[in-house]
Amino acid sequence: MEIYQASLEDLEEVSRLFNLYRIFYEQPSDRAGAETFIDERLTQKDSVIFVIKEKVSYLGFTQLYPSFSSVSMKKTWILNDLFVAEEARKKGAGAMLMNKAREFAEETGAKSISLSTAFNNHSAQRLYERLGYKRDEQFFHYELALK
Repeated sequence: MEIYQASLEDLEEVSRLFNLYRIFYEQPSDRAGAETFIDERLTQKDSVIFVIKEKVSYLGFTQLYPSFSSVSMKKTWILNDLFVAEEARKKGAGAMLMNKAREFAEETGAKSISLSTAFNNHSAQRLYERLGYKRDEQFFHYELALK
């Protein structure tokens, strides 16, 4: 398996995986919307996407967004998306993507990586905890839905 930072050359396959990711989170399939969204992220360089491939097959991706910690005055990364295609699960692809994200965050001098997952996504929770992620027990997280 090979992991690398995605570019516009990977747009079609990353968009396909991104659409599957959204379906996993009970969103309607929208290939055109997924492609537009990923194209914007890659073109505007406002996220970093790593893909994992085996030969010519795209197996998964992770997407990180930059943020900052005002208190520590350091960069942080938000790992917003992690997805491994069903046929590639239980083969270490998710852990490999997570480790690549950590390596990247360390290389960029980041203080931390934060993420969230669904309450019922137990396999992801086990992976994150196995890799050293800790569930936040100090802060409540709030969100204001605008539309």
